Amino acid sequence: MIAKLASIKIDTISAPFLKEKEIELLVARLDLIHPVVSGNKLFKLHYFIEAAKSTNKATIVTLGGAYSNHLAATAFHCRSVGLKSIGLVRGESPAKKSHTLLICEEYGMQLIFLDRKEYPLINEDRITKLLNIIPSEFVFIPEGGYDPLGAKGASMIMTELNDLNATHVCTATGTATTLAGIISSASDNTKIIAVPVLKGMTDLEERISFLLNNKPYNKPLILNEYHFGGYAKKTDALIQFMNDFYKDYRIPTDFVYTGKMMFAITEKIKTDYFPERSRILCLHTGGLQGNDSLPENTLVF
Repeated sequence: MIAKLASIKIDTISAPFLKEKEIELLVARLDLIHPVVSGNKLFKLHYFIEAAKSTNKATIVTLGGAYSNHLAATAFHCRSVGLKSIGLVRGESPAKKSHTLLICEEYGMQLIFLDRKEYPLINEDRITKLLNIIPSEFVFIPEGGYDPLGAKGASMIMTELNDLNATHVCTATGTATTLAGIISSASDNTKIIAVPVLKGMTDLEERISFLLNNKPYNKPLILNEYHFGGYAKKTDALIQFMNDFYKDYRIPTDFVYTGKMMFAITEKIKTDYFPERSRILCLHTGGLQGNDSLPENTLVF
């Protein structure tokens, strides 16, 4: 890996409402592991990168939108280990590229824009035809690392964190790749809580089964009501929470993933969702560069 995974920083949140309810709230700062490939991305990419290196495939091809943290992380990771990267971007080429896409290009990623009808159909066969590249020359990473290899990488997150003996481990959920990895490696007596960031995400069980190769698993608790309108959607209440959370605890969050998850967990604590003496561990999955798409002075950090 391009960063050490040991010694993940753990922040302890101190607040009167937690003391009153005798609850410990911890935040695993995966966002601090690496300055670019932060949060869960480093883990999800690990086995794809290893597969490319072990089979002498020189190119990584992956998918993402104009604000995809996954694209930026892949571009940097590939450059760091000497692999070529190609990003297939959802939508037409914009007149002005997003901050994320400019970063991808800075890290050497070749960007190819696909119309929204073609994008969902992309697979290895279509990539071969589109890029005139044979399968023996590239490794394909589905959007967000959504593949059993991605979940296997995400499972490493709990290697150190299981020693914390948390009663609950909480994560924001997009593709469910990180969620599946955590489920597969968490202690049996730990409850896993998923906070989907997409509206109407009703296929989590099917996703987890695919990611875990249909092995049996302990079903997570799902908090479906904190998507704030859908993927990358936000409200004034969410932005205010993120600003207050930073002022109180000096932990920056993003509005796509971790901000929504922390909002959900703190609200659930205040409404007695968790039993007294719970030890709740929240995963900060990074993605802070996405905040650069917000208007200036929206956030205080």
